[in-house]
Amino acid sequence: MSALSATFLPTLVRRERASLAATLAAPFIALSVTTVLNLGLYVLMGRNPVDVFYAMLLEPFLSWASFSEVLLKAGPLLLIAQGLAIGFRAKVFNIGAEGQFILGAIFASAIPIWFPEATGQWIWPLMLILGVLGGALWASLTAFWRVRLNANEILVSLMLSLVAAQLLNYLLLGPWKDPNGFNFPQSVMFQYDAMVPILISGTRVNVSLLITIALSLAAWVFMQKSFAGYKLQVGGLAPRAAGYAGFKESRAIWLSLLIGGCAAGLAGAAEVAGPLGQLQRSISTGYGYSAIIVAYLGGLHPIGIVVSALFMAALYIGGDNAMVSANLPIAAVRVFQGSLLLAYLVAIAFARYRFEWRRAAYRGQP
Repeated sequence: MSALSATFLPTLVRRERASLAATLAAPFIALSVTTVLNLGLYVLMGRNPVDVFYAMLLEPFLSWASFSEVLLKAGPLLLIAQGLAIGFRAKVFNIGAEGQFILGAIFASAIPIWFPEATGQWIWPLMLILGVLGGALWASLTAFWRVRLNANEILVSLMLSLVAAQLLNYLLLGPWKDPNGFNFPQSVMFQYDAMVPILISGTRVNVSLLITIALSLAAWVFMQKSFAGYKLQVGGLAPRAAGYAGFKESRAIWLSLLIGGCAAGLAGAAEVAGPLGQLQRSISTGYGYSAIIVAYLGGLHPIGIVVSALFMAALYIGGDNAMVSANLPIAAVRVFQGSLLLAYLVAIAFARYRFEWRRAAYRGQP
């Protein structure tokens, strides 16, 4: 004989309006929780947590030399994250920025590798343009499969990143390998005119930082002031309403992925034409994946992303410092970055949702 029983279960219910204070506090709460959790990890590893946090979080800001390196690292992170955030807000999840970054670097490197004797101030701007085209081309493959066959853009873009890494390996171990490079997988060094001009004397910070700042402003205008940006946001928040209004989903997918690809490709071009000065396998340093953390930590808002990019760049530089001064393994630095994203997602979820106890009926045996 069955009986009707009842119980109360906690259910996440979306708030009618997310608290602005809670939304702004979410990154700081996430940072505090992450710091406490990782402090325990460092103690278990036998490291002095004071030394680790000093090297990781404070030292990057204590000298101009260190801070200039933070600015250098922040450039590609900021640029890629701004492009990804536009797609994320439209619910188009481009996880393949790493591959688009690599293709941008490859396309840009074609000029100094094929024409090593070329001179003129036209070279580095053309390299940046080619980088944009390379990133857009790689992103268009994901857009094509998503629109034509409804393939999941997360999986397609991620798998294409692995293909891009193998293409880079092929070029540097084959046709583009420097014959005088002592068998290292790298291209020839680029000529002077193929390098982006230095912006701040005595540092490695170059003009690409100004381009990144200008594009960050353009991203804000696009998302906050333009009708095209409004359509993307409506498509992400209310797909059915967007469909009734005549906003095409396919156009939003193409636009979102191409913007992300262009930004990542430009970042890749600026990297080989800037601090590296040649195409190397180390060009693939995880910028495309770290930019996802930057985008979400900044709340997918252009201004917030600027702040989170500086913070993540400081973690990069501080992590290098901690590996030297506190004997911290690189894996621990990556754990800090990953746990920071996880803590932020939990914090922002509670800013947008609340627990509500709801009565759930079910049939069971008495």
